[in-house]
Amino acid sequence: MDRTTRTDDDVLRLLDGLFAEDTAKWQGFYDDRARPVPFFVPKPDENLAGYLDDGLLPTGGRALDLGCGPGRNALFLAGRGFEVDAVDLSPGALAWARERAGEAGLTGIRFLQGDAFTMDLATYDLIYDSGCFHHLPPHRRVTYLALLARHLAPGAHFALTCFAAGPGGMGSELPDPAFYRDRSLHGGLAYTAEALRTVFADLTEIALRRMRDEPSASPHFGEAFLWTGLFRRPLENSVGRFGSPC
Repeated sequence: MDRTTRTDDDVLRLLDGLFAEDTAKWQGFYDDRARPVPFFVPKPDENLAGYLDDGLLPTGGRALDLGCGPGRNALFLAGRGFEVDAVDLSPGALAWARERAGEAGLTGIRFLQGDAFTMDLATYDLIYDSGCFHHLPPHRRVTYLALLARHLAPGAHFALTCFAAGPGGMGSELPDPAFYRDRSLHGGLAYTAEALRTVFADLTEIALRRMRDEPSASPHFGEAFLWTGLFRRPLENSVGRFGSPC
């Protein structure tokens, strides 16, 4: 008999256990680098490149790449003058990312293996998430927002790409309770624009649109089944979750 659940963290771990198979799949996901996976390409997201080219993000500063995978966006940010912390659960993903960084002669990237929710991370001018958020179960939105509140500097930016609901989208559109009933994330959660605005309501929206579908010859990655979003943390005198000091 187990009756040891007594804290918020205990509840989160209890719920995480329902999705152990979803989490475990990432351990070997990157072992076969020849698999036809769209985001294995060594190209940055088109929206991230556009934010910098259009002056929506400052050049340089400190950046966190959540769920960095093989490092394509971390390498791009390092090449644009950022000091980057790149985090992933998968040792295989990080090994590949380190190889790519070495081949490109890029320094200024710190690769970290593990759970970003429990890491002792820095404060960042940019937190970027390309494809991590939509693989989190609903209860982890709470800790995701807490991570942003702890590690996103006042006035700094948060950007993400995630599965889009609706025509041409990808991911499961089941209601949140269904994932707990099925003990599965069904490949990832799809979001509407309204849902993203609700989740990140304490941040200031800068841009929210579908990702552009980039041709194979493009220097950028782009798939139209994804949302792209750019938000800014308010200054400390604002109200809400992000209004008080970290």
